[in-house]
Parts: sequence; C-alpha cells; structure tokens
Amino acid sequence: MQNFDVIIVGAGHAGCEAALAAARMGAKTAIFTILLDNIGYMSCNPSLGGPAKSHLVKEIDALGGEMGRNIDKTFIQIRVLNTKKGPAVRSLRAQADKVNYSKEMKKTLENTENLDVIQGMVTEIIVENNKVVGIKTKEGVEYKAKAVVIATGTFMRGLIHIGEKQFQGGRMGELSSEELPVSLETLGLKLGRFKTGTPPRIDARTIDYSKVEIQPGDKGVLKFSSRTTAEEVLTRKQIPCHMVFTNQEVHDTIISNKDRSPLFNGTIQGTGPRYCPSIEDKVFRYPDKDRHHLFLEKEGYDTNEVYISGFSSSLPTDVQYKMLKGIEGLENAKIMRYAYAIEYDYIIPEEIKYSLETKKVENLFLAGQINGTSGYEEAGSQGLMAGINATRKVFGREPIILDRADSYIGTLIDDLVSKGTNEPYRMFTARSEYRLVLREDNADLRLSKIGYDIGLVSEEEYARVQKKEKDVAEIIEKLEKQHVGSSNPRVNEVLIKANEPEVKSGITLLELLRRPEVTYSDIKYISELIEKFDLGTYDEDTEYQVEVQVKYSGYIQKSLKMIEKHKGLETKKLPEDMDYDSLENMPKEAKDKLKQVRPYNIGQASRISGVSPADIQVLLMYLKLKGNK
Repeated sequence: MQNFDVIIVGAGHAGCEAALAAARMGAKTAIFTILLDNIGYMSCNPSLGGPAKSHLVKEIDALGGEMGRNIDKTFIQIRVLNTKKGPAVRSLRAQADKVNYSKEMKKTLENTENLDVIQGMVTEIIVENNKVVGIKTKEGVEYKAKAVVIATGTFMRGLIHIGEKQFQGGRMGELSSEELPVSLETLGLKLGRFKTGTPPRIDARTIDYSKVEIQPGDKGVLKFSSRTTAEEVLTRKQIPCHMVFTNQEVHDTIISNKDRSPLFNGTIQGTGPRYCPSIEDKVFRYPDKDRHHLFLEKEGYDTNEVYISGFSSSLPTDVQYKMLKGIEGLENAKIMRYAYAIEYDYIIPEEIKYSLETKKVENLFLAGQINGTSGYEEAGSQGLMAGINATRKVFGREPIILDRADSYIGTLIDDLVSKGTNEPYRMFTARSEYRLVLREDNADLRLSKIGYDIGLVSEEEYARVQKKEKDVAEIIEKLEKQHVGSSNPRVNEVLIKANEPEVKSGITLLELLRRPEVTYSDIKYISELIEKFDLGTYDEDTEYQVEVQVKYSGYIQKSLKMIEKHKGLETKKLPEDMDYDSLENMPKEAKDKLKQVRPYNIGQASRISGVSPADIQVLLMYLKLKGNK
C-alpha cells in the first residue's frame, strides 16, 4: 500500500491547484482522476476571467497558484472588459485553446516534484476514529493519506439531460462517480443537488461570417500572471470572436417546445445557476426582451469547434437545430457537440470550516463545485486554499484563513461558510464591500507576502513585488513635491485636449493626475520639459498602479477606514470550543446558527444569517468578561 501526505480526488481546476500547492509546499502528494487525458479540462466555456473572476485568477497567481500562468501559455484571445468603468470592476478575460490548456496543465503536474498523477476512480474515503486515513479506488486498491482533498466537480452522481433523454455521466462521454457520494453520506455529510449546463459546439466552416459582428482581441502586454514575460504574450497570434443575436423566431421555437424541456417539465430537480441561465430559462424569465446576444468563440488553433456562449440548453437535439437555423449567420450551422444540462451532487457548505476542512471528519477537505460554487476561477481559488490548508494540517501548522477585506478568495469562502448558498455560487465584484481596494491590478501587492511566507512564491518574485510597491510610493512622492505652472506649454495643451480647465498658477503633478481625463502618460509628457526633474522609467503595471492610487485616493481612504473597523472585529477571536448554549440573552436561532458555522472571530459571526447586532453585543460582552478574569 502506497503512503502519501495529501491525496487529491479529481483533477479539474480545483484539484490541479490543490495538488500543485501541496507538492510545492513539500508534501508527498497524489492526485487521482478518472481520465488522465482530461486533466484541467475546460468542460464548458474555454475561457478565464471576466468581472470578479479575473480578480480570483490574479489572486491565485499572487499566492503562487498555476491558473494564471497556464492561461497565459495557452490563450488564443485576450481582452480588457469594462474599460469605460472604474478600475475596481475592470477585468481581463482570455479565451483558451482548450486542448492546449489541458495539455499544459497535465505537463505541469507530471513534472512537479513530490506529486504522483494516477488514473483511477476513487470510490471510498477511509476513515478511522473520525479521521481520514486514506482512499479506495474502483480497482480495489487502497492508498494511505494523512489528509484528503475532494474536488470532484460535476461527477458525483452526474446525470446528463438532453430533452427526453437522460443518462449517467460526469461530463459528456465520461463516467459519473456513483459510489463516492454514498461514502460521503455514510460519513454523515449532507448532500444537495445542483444543475448546470453547456451550449452546442458548431463547425466554424458552416458559419456565415458576413452576417456576424467581429470582436478582435486587445493589443499590448496583457497577462494574468506576473511570472509571464511580455515576449510570451506579444508574439501570440490572436483569433477573433464573433457576436450574433437570437430573435423572436428562435424564442417562439423555445416557447413551443417548453413541455419537452427537462428544465420545465419537472425532470430536472437540481437548482441551476441564476447568473448563467440556459437560453430557454432566459426566454421565459425575460419575456419582454426580443433578442439575446450570443458569442461565437473558437475552441483552439487546431480545431473547427466553435462554442456558442449564452446558448446553454437542455432542449432535444431537433429543437437545438431548429433554434440555430433561426439565428442570422447560423442558418447552415452544423452541430459538432449537442448542448446538455447536468445534475450533480454537492455538499452543503455548512459542512465546511473556513479552512475548507469538513467539520465532521478531520483532515478531509472539500474544494470547487462540491462546495456549491460554479466556475473554473471559483474552483481554482478553493483548490489552492484547500491544498495549502491540508498540507499545513499535516505539518502541524495553523490554517491560512484569508480575510474578505484582503481578497475575493476570502470573500468567496466567507460567503459560503457564513451564509451558505441555495444556488450555484458565482463571484461578482458586488459581493465585496471592499471592491475599491480589492482590484485585480493590486492582487500581487495584497497577497504575495502570504504566498512567499508559505513557500509558494519564490524569493525572486516576491522581491519584484516589493520593488513595485517601493517604486509606486517613490513616484507618488515625486508627483506630490513637483510643482508645474502655465509656463510649461504642455500643461494646458494636455488639459485642453482632456477637456479639463486650464491652470493659471502653480499646481503639483499629483493634483494634475487627479483630474479624471489626465493620464500618467500625460504626466510623463509634461515632465519632459521640467528642468532637473527625472520621473524615471517603470513598467506599465507600476505606472498604472500609480494612476489608480492617485485618482481614487479619496475613495480608497474611505475603504481603508471601513477595513480598519472591520479588522477590529476580525481580531476578536472566539474559542473553538465555545459553549453557545450557555449564553444568556441570546435567542435559540442565533445559538443554533453559531453552533452550526463555528466562526473563528466576531467579524465572521456578524455575517451569519440569523445572527443580529444584539447577538454580537452578547458575544462581545462574553469576550470582555472572559478577558477580565
């Protein structure tokens, strides 16, 4: 029997991050997957990023994870979204070469020290004295482990729906895991049922491109990982995406086939994602909309498969064809893969701690869709933290609990544990009350020290982040001290061009940069005519960071004051063995909620649904009295 420190079950986006984190931190690690060829497989849209999701990818990278690096190696198009909005919601999005993304992630796993990559279906978690001791596979082979991370995606009792047809599958063409969920139920974990779906893939040669809108990628040094060089991305050939629209004819086809949709005829029991609905769900939910936009996104350099983003469906195959025929530009489209919906088991998030360890079984960790989330980025975030904390538990160290004021990853986990979810959880910038501070552009400044301290960020990379932080501070100090007046002809030239009021007396470069339409490039242009003043040469990331910090300094300061107040509550720790039943003047509902979640601190307790401000005062009084003893 082979012995490991940490075993990962599942090699999707959560599993890959968990396995790499554990192995890189020095744990003897094994990752198990049903099919080795599908490691890091993008079963739905082959893309990463977008609003809030790009923040997660950059945070994964800042902590030493792999997702950002892997997409930088394999993207076929990259764009910045929300460029007309503020930096808090600006986001990077990349379309991946699906095959290459999986291939590169597989290569990374296979070439990582301390990591064994094994094909096998895990059927049982072996537990002794309420503590994980190993796993068992379909072949009957047992492997010992000090900790196990389960990251099974949609594979637990997966059931695929296409119209009237239903069949078992974790993904189309892959086996579902029928025995593992039974093992988890036996351990006392509560399971629920969710649903997700995917659209059809069509042959690129059958699209009429004269009738569709083109969407090219953006130029410049755009990348998710700070470890990626400019040369790697600048030389990449990009493939354009295209946009089409549904119309009333398509909507009528969906409406007339409502009774054949498993989503509406009662066949599907699981709850679907509200923020990524199927096309039939959108048509019935928004009857006043006469069209919905769809994006045609090629799945790679060496394939003709095109993904139709926004066209997820569980309708029968003949209806799928009829819908496509009604879309301008897709009248002759041929389907290469049919759309389908899939139901799967997940574990109710109330079963996990903030470390992602289960409350009922020691050293058993959960990550990804098994915790009720949706999306590659949400999965990768949890996988990274589960891998980190499983390893730290094995090595006898305290878990890393990210604060919601420091990261979107912390927000995600805090939301799951404190509030739970009754639908597949998706990250949005609006979920964070600190989004003005938690931007994608400063993820490295916020989190790299943690990654460095736990051994996932190299000394060289951390030194780069420290230099960036120092450079930003120095530039801002230079701008604050340097005055300039109308005698510099470029000052009013820039202001007139930016449609900003001209200056008549002296003004600092910092005050100029605070003006909404004045850019850092403008400041550099003006500074060229200032005698004995050298602004210096820096990379784009550093210059952009200066611009954001200067322009939004007022808002950032307000957010930092909120965070300071928040941190005051987060530092007030609650005993792990707290006897909530002994508290007087607290209703039973609040006690039950607190016993269920077991918050680490007052801040987490304050965010639990059913716990009121009055209940928090009772907890604060308890801590005060306890401290006075």
